[in-house]
Amino acid sequence: MASPLHPDCITLLEMARRAGRPRIETLEPPAARAQYLAGKPSLQAEPPPIGPVRDIAGPGFTMRLYRPLNAEGALPCLVFAHGGGWVIGDLDSHDNLARTLCHQARCAVLAVDYRLAPEHPFPAAVDDMAAAVRFAQEHAAALGIDATRLAVGGDSAGGNLAAVAAIMARDGALPALRHQSLLYPCTEMAATHPSCSRFPEGLPLITSTMQWFRNHYAPAPATWEDWRASPLRAASLAGTAPAFVLTVGHDPLCDEGIAYARRLEREGVRVAHLHAADLLHGALTMTAVIRPVLDVITMASAALARDLQA
Repeated sequence: MASPLHPDCITLLEMARRAGRPRIETLEPPAARAQYLAGKPSLQAEPPPIGPVRDIAGPGFTMRLYRPLNAEGALPCLVFAHGGGWVIGDLDSHDNLARTLCHQARCAVLAVDYRLAPEHPFPAAVDDMAAAVRFAQEHAAALGIDATRLAVGGDSAGGNLAAVAAIMARDGALPALRHQSLLYPCTEMAATHPSCSRFPEGLPLITSTMQWFRNHYAPAPATWEDWRASPLRAASLAGTAPAFVLTVGHDPLCDEGIAYARRLEREGVRVAHLHAADLLHGALTMTAVIRPVLDVITMASAALARDLQA
């Protein structure tokens, strides 16, 4: 049995019920994207003040660079991938979260507007995340960042991309990383863990929603064996960057996130694992309603800052 939902999460579910919007998995991707983005402003608290923010043309996609207020010199940098099942979400849907991480960790954040499925299925998002990490290193001077102090992070699908990037960096395919921030990540595409079927209704992310995302991003079962789709299937996680892993109790991805954190620890990676049993998937972009999330972001930022400043 899952822990009871936090009262703020119950308030959110009631708000969603009153709004009467169709579920994402009943929509075509363009309509799902528009609905997801339109719902974000009312769910997010006012972001903290930060320094300059600018959009940057990357190799086939756009990125957004955030700097803390009154920061000078070359800063450590988090390369951040937004959530949304590889199908929805963009720089604007996660702008508030990026600003908060930038402010609290006192680092630059390079957010990645990677290509979305089904127009660009697996491994397009993986390739774009990798290209963004390389871009951060190669253009560090122009971006005002320290190429020796890079981290990757993301929520949900973005956490999947960050975990894959950390393995690639361990293997020398990407620049060395100081930290990986995996926020309720998807780590196993085959959906074999018990939590994948534990939530058939009633939450923003349920079993059928994940199936909809997967069917657009990686519809072929043979793809699920590839560790770039399912990082939990990588032969080894040893030697990847120190990690912060967030899991939440009311989430189809809960068990695979826990399994990933435990495997990181078992294979010698320094990992801080926070399990918020009373929160639901997607809470990090719902700070105006789900107030405990601000404390969660503070803990994630502290772990990030510790590793980037080490």
